[in-house]
Amino acid sequence: MASIGSKLCDMSIMFLIVFMLFYMQQCKCSELDLLLSMKTSMKDPLGSLHDWIPSQSFCNWKGVVCDDSSHVAKIELSGKNLSGKLSETIFNFPYVESIDLSNNQLYGEIPSNFSSCLALRFLNLSNNNFTGALPQGSTIPLLETLDLSNNMITGKIPKNIGLFSRLKVVDFGGNVLVGSIPKSIANISSLEFLTLASNQLTGEIPRELGLMKKLKLIYMGYNNFSGRIPEEIGELTSLYHLDLVYNNLTGEIPLSLGNLTNLRYLFLYINKLTGPIPISLFNLKKMVSLDLSDNFLSGEIPELISQLHNLEVLQLFANNFTGRIPNALTSLPHLQVLQLWSNKLTGEIPYDLGRYNNLTILDLSTNNLTGKIPESICYSGHLFKLILFSNSLGGEIPASLSHCKSLQRVRLQNNQLTGELSPEFTKLPLVYFLDISGNNLSGPISERKWDMPALQMLNLARNKFFGTLPESFGSKNLENLDLAENGFYGTIPKNIGQLSELMELKLGSNKLSGEIPDELSSCRKIVSLDLSHNQLSGQIPTSLSEMPVLSLLDLSMNELSGEIPPDLGKVESLVLVNISHNHFRGNLPSTGAFLAINSSAVVGNQLCSRGDEITSGLPPCKSLKKSSVWWFFLTCLLGILVLLVFSALVVVFIQRRRELKLKKVESTQDGNNWEIQFFDSKASKSITLDDILGIGVSYKEFSEISNTQIFVKKLMNVNIPTSFWTNIQELGNIRHPNVVKILAACKSEKGGILVYEYVEGKDLREAIRVMSWERRQKVAIGIARALKYLHCSCSPSIFVGDLSPRKVIVDGKDEARLRLSLPTMGFTSSKGYCSTAYLGPEISEYKGISEKSDIYGFGLLLIELLTGRNPTDAEFGKRESIVDWARYCYSECHLETWVEPIMKSDAVNNQNKIVEMMNVALQCTASEPAARPCASDVAKTLDSFVRSNSCGLGLKRCSSV
Repeated sequence: MASIGSKLCDMSIMFLIVFMLFYMQQCKCSELDLLLSMKTSMKDPLGSLHDWIPSQSFCNWKGVVCDDSSHVAKIELSGKNLSGKLSETIFNFPYVESIDLSNNQLYGEIPSNFSSCLALRFLNLSNNNFTGALPQGSTIPLLETLDLSNNMITGKIPKNIGLFSRLKVVDFGGNVLVGSIPKSIANISSLEFLTLASNQLTGEIPRELGLMKKLKLIYMGYNNFSGRIPEEIGELTSLYHLDLVYNNLTGEIPLSLGNLTNLRYLFLYINKLTGPIPISLFNLKKMVSLDLSDNFLSGEIPELISQLHNLEVLQLFANNFTGRIPNALTSLPHLQVLQLWSNKLTGEIPYDLGRYNNLTILDLSTNNLTGKIPESICYSGHLFKLILFSNSLGGEIPASLSHCKSLQRVRLQNNQLTGELSPEFTKLPLVYFLDISGNNLSGPISERKWDMPALQMLNLARNKFFGTLPESFGSKNLENLDLAENGFYGTIPKNIGQLSELMELKLGSNKLSGEIPDELSSCRKIVSLDLSHNQLSGQIPTSLSEMPVLSLLDLSMNELSGEIPPDLGKVESLVLVNISHNHFRGNLPSTGAFLAINSSAVVGNQLCSRGDEITSGLPPCKSLKKSSVWWFFLTCLLGILVLLVFSALVVVFIQRRRELKLKKVESTQDGNNWEIQFFDSKASKSITLDDILGIGVSYKEFSEISNTQIFVKKLMNVNIPTSFWTNIQELGNIRHPNVVKILAACKSEKGGILVYEYVEGKDLREAIRVMSWERRQKVAIGIARALKYLHCSCSPSIFVGDLSPRKVIVDGKDEARLRLSLPTMGFTSSKGYCSTAYLGPEISEYKGISEKSDIYGFGLLLIELLTGRNPTDAEFGKRESIVDWARYCYSECHLETWVEPIMKSDAVNNQNKIVEMMNVALQCTASEPAARPCASDVAKTLDSFVRSNSCGLGLKRCSSV
């Protein structure tokens, strides 16, 4: 019997061995099938899976790592540009411990068999396009890292999240999650890193977080959390990073945070926190960066701040702090960034500030500071941004600043500074932005050699400088030059024509004399030219008519004479002209900006008007009395000839005016009575109403009619407002290189039609797909310039309304062309405003379309240019989610995770500029309209920083000034 039992046992063992060998072989075959199934489900444009073929062992495939038993242990396919839906097979590998598919283009929902990988320890699906809810159901018992950040996942955080008991890293940031944080999360006692930033989470931050003693990092910024910061967070003694920014947190900062002795980074900016800075915070000796800005904090900044010996960044701006800047700041050896702007600080800047610090950025603007600028402020030799404007600082500009070779951006305007500019100050090599306007600075500036090769913006206005103007400022990159309201005399230097990048020149309110130099017309990019309130003489150079983008021209209060060059009225971009109080004579041009010129802009001359509609207040040319005897006899002698010539001119002029006047026409096609208004004489000769009606339904169609290409937008079956002709007249007169011309408008009882010039190109959404960083940058600047023109140069201001990609045409030269329409057309809401993601959130409250709503739409366009994502995608959920996502990306500073994939190669050399443009985009999309910049500032900023290396330290936040 024993022998029989022994044999049976041996047979059982043999059977088990055979079964195990068979199972292992089957498992290997199954893993091969699973991998091939994965490959089939994904698109692989880079060929990263080219060696995934059955003839080779899958353990040798790229992205596959096997264990000692030749089973799949790791799948590592990060950043391979893979797309497609994620197959369920990914979670069927029995031995896989790590799956990394981050930084791809995968989409769809995360498979429901998420928890089938019982051996899984690491899962990273971040930076894809996954949608749907977070996986529900059972957990993965060994999982330690779960990273699903930067997708478009919606819904709530599962209540059973606490069952993932071995998790150390949870990152759900950059999604569209809603609801509150489940209290069960406190059951994950092993959790070290918790990131829920940039979602739409609400409610209070759970006090139960205080039970998670191993937490090292908490990042919950860019949500809608409310209530107070829990005292219990102060029990997390392992915490080194706490970020709760951009929420609606209220109350005072808890005293208990002073117990976080390992805390290095504390970010609480953009909340509604009140009260003083808790004294306990100054016990945090390891603190590196402290940012409490944009709150309602008050009280004084304590001298105890000297205890934070490791502090590198201190940002307390936009609060209600009072008192003096603590002297203790001067003793912090590692301090690099100090931003205290927009508070109520008084007294002097600490005498030794900068002497023992390592300052790179100092911004104390918009306070009530007095005294002098400390000599020691650039002692480190690394200071590149110095912002002290709008205080009451006096004395001279410190001599030490003249030797501060690291300076790049200097803003000292609107103080009480005195003295002269030192010869060294005008030779700073890296300064690209210099504004010292609105002070009491004096002396000549032409005696100094200006050698500032990086200079783009120079503002010396409203000081007491005198003497002649320098022949050069040592820079060919100057874009804005403002020397107004000083005592400069002499002539305008001819060398100014060499400033090929100049866009704005202000020399008004000086004592300049002589003629306007012809060379000025070589500045082909000038948009605004102000030479008013001087003693200039001679005639207006006819060459000014050749400046292609000139929009504002102010020559008032001078000694200019002669006739107005007729071609000046043909400058299409010219909108505002002021020639008052000179000695001009003759007739006023009856074209362009002179058609509807205000009387105050021409008064004080000897001009007459030949226009049919006299808005200038000038007498008609035909009624002027010719008092001179010689003129009378000359007229008699040449009467017949003059009469014939004049009659011919009048006929031509009247004919042209008639062509552009409102006409009533009955269509031969639909039998309706139409009113048609032309805004272009060439179009009035070559296009008929039947031509327009024959084109068909609009938006993308154009027609060649008498060699005139047009684009027609039909608005049928809508109630055309009574203000149609008034509003469309304003749009029809617009001439700007970044705005599409409206050639004509039609109106009947059944609807309206707008006729545009045809622009060969693609709308922004289509064009962006293949555009490099440089091309996108050019498009952004073009749109900004168009907005600046519409908002600042048109009177009244013109607002776009729906500033969406379909409104922007990108032509063959990568110039952006904005197509306008009446804001009241095509509306869907009861208040007459378009329902679109590109309008500011305030529009839903019926606050009306404004400059700030246009700026919000422009901010969204910038985000789209930078990331390739747009706010109209359904996966983003609420309209504002793309802004939240962008804020999260920007604050994390992981450029490669959010920049458009096609631009990643460009990002290596343009990282600072791309980050700065995102900074502009986020300012433009501020939820409060008042916090958004104006179009003028946006255009200046984009024009300036794209040619510089501003904010070059890669800091997470840069001063808005």
